[in-house]
Amino acid sequence: MNRTFKALSDPTRREILKLLSMGDMSANEIVQHFSMSQPSISKHLEILKLAELVTAEKKGQFVIYSINLSVLQSVLGGFLGFFENGKGENQL
Repeated sequence: MNRTFKALSDPTRREILKLLSMGDMSANEIVQHFSMSQPSISKHLEILKLAELVTAEKKGQFVIYSINLSVLQSVLGGFLGFFENGKGENQL
């Protein structure tokens, strides 16, 4: 869960997730939405992959990234339950 929150703490990674929520994209398509280099976006994508917030599938010469909503929903649901139930250490 620490990797997930670390990944979500960065505004660029949150923006990448927002883009991917609209549909799958290649790294090149994602880069077009930012004013930063391909290697910088690739580093952000790697952090999102390690946190299991995105998946990557090789299609031809491209890697296509998809948002992993099940992990995001699970983590955020657990986090919200932490506050709703007042049982912080038991929920996380």
